[in-house]
Amino acid sequence: MIYSKITGTGSDVPEKILTNVDLEKIVDTSDDWIRSRTGICQRHVRAEDEVTSDLALRAAQRALHAAGIAAEQVDLIIVATTTPDMVFPSTACILQAKLGVTQGAAFDIQAVCTGFVYALSIADQFIRSGSVKCALVVGAETFTNLLDWNDRNTCVLFGDGAGAVVLQPASEPGIYSTHLHADGRHVDILSVPGSISAGAAVGSPTVQMDGGAVFKFAVKVLKQASLEALATNHISMDDVDWFIPHQANVRIIEATAAKLKMPMSRVIVTVANHGNTSAASIPMALDIALRDGRIKPGQKILLAGVGGGFTWGSALIQM
Repeated sequence: MIYSKITGTGSDVPEKILTNVDLEKIVDTSDDWIRSRTGICQRHVRAEDEVTSDLALRAAQRALHAAGIAAEQVDLIIVATTTPDMVFPSTACILQAKLGVTQGAAFDIQAVCTGFVYALSIADQFIRSGSVKCALVVGAETFTNLLDWNDRNTCVLFGDGAGAVVLQPASEPGIYSTHLHADGRHVDILSVPGSISAGAAVGSPTVQMDGGAVFKFAVKVLKQASLEALATNHISMDDVDWFIPHQANVRIIEATAAKLKMPMSRVIVTVANHGNTSAASIPMALDIALRDGRIKPGQKILLAGVGGGFTWGSALIQM
């Protein structure tokens, strides 16, 4: 039987850092207010000439290097993003060209902050079917493009970044299972309700959010998706070495961990330095924890994401 395994990871953030103190000069907020409610201290913001595929490229190159894979060996590229370079073609096709890859499939998927889990699940199926030998899965965002910098309830939360993984066939499970869900009835509590018509923006092109409703829903479904992964694989949280939830804010992370009875000492938290990077947050956290030595080969990691749509999902993996 063919399984898929993550053989390399990489991540990237823009050079520019925007601290909470910097935000005090832009909007009516304070460092203490942001830290106490979100756990965020700073976020990275793209340069004027920087686009999502630029961040994706650097993350992808690092993942390929870690896997010992040349770009020309990649035969599937999936980019999870809410902030593509352009309406079309896909950011995945743009990334493919920047990598010099000329074969295989390349496409984007849009599930907002759950995007990486969705993309990982899709790539896993391609590998398991035998139709793909090397998949590059990227979560990349320039989410600050979608912010109203006068709205202190949203502009303090988000940042830009990218994370990538290489998937290859294996004889033993690297990805045990993935679990995807969506419920469009909750579309209004977190959205960017804008579109393009006749070459102009129609509606609001910035993030609109009901913070209280998002918090309650996120904690509920992160717990549900996590328990689903455990039940499917007949294990408990005690068997999981690390939990990597979507890095939305520290309150959601702590509340979810408490409901799962997972000590925070075994939860990867990177939100303080990056803010919410949407589809990039889980692969960025995975890469950081691998490179700093917390995550070790053979360990089991539970990934769980939730995002606008509403979408949510989980994946149980072994490094």
